[in-house]
Amino acid sequence: MLFDLDGVLTPTAEVHMSAWSRLFTPFLAAQDVKPYSDADYFGYIDGKPRYDGVRSLLASRGLSLPDGDPTDGPELETVCGLGNRKNKAFNETLAEDGVSPYPGSLRFLDAVVAAGLQVAVVTSSLNGEMVLTAAGLRDRFEIVVDGVRARAEKLAGKPAPDTYAFGAELLGLTAAECVVVEDAESGIQSGRAGNFGLVLGVNRGVGAEVLFEAGADTVVTDLDELLPLVDGTDPSSTENSTVNGVHA
Repeated sequence: MLFDLDGVLTPTAEVHMSAWSRLFTPFLAAQDVKPYSDADYFGYIDGKPRYDGVRSLLASRGLSLPDGDPTDGPELETVCGLGNRKNKAFNETLAEDGVSPYPGSLRFLDAVVAAGLQVAVVTSSLNGEMVLTAAGLRDRFEIVVDGVRARAEKLAGKPAPDTYAFGAELLGLTAAECVVVEDAESGIQSGRAGNFGLVLGVNRGVGAEVLFEAGADTVVTDLDELLPLVDGTDPSSTENSTVNGVHA
């Protein structure tokens, strides 16, 4: 099972949403364009590598900036500078408030490991290691493919399937043998593009229909809804089933 991190295992998606709002609300106001909203996060940013999210949001307003360099300071008006400004806000919020895993996700993770399934984290976040450690989850995953690893391996970010395919490869499995667990539209698209055995959506606010349209086989509101299926059951058997009254 290949788990996304923010919004699937930990509620850090909320911290990311706050940090992006702190970045783009004043920035877009200064550009005299349509104001920033939560819909922008779900539509243009959620699940993507940080700098891709900046480019996507700017393009939605007909704006563009020089790419700059990942070492750019957060005060610079470049794609990397804005991305680093957002990351500064994220780190400050995480340091102040900390993070705990979703209880239902933790129960599901423990259950699938106990059932003998292999697990990995595949996240676009450059802060993946820090978030896993802060949430007390780092020692549960031997395989972590985060934004840092993806950059080192020159892997295209979500919605391309490359990072999930790499995670499966590190587990010694084919895509067809793996379940992708995602809450973001771009992550669901990544799993579908990679022809994974099951693409499981977790609706944390983007909307079940959006996840289905992106390619999810099944959508739940919390992973512990699947606990009755774990014991002695292949998780891929949830395909074409009904979860929360919604047909996959």
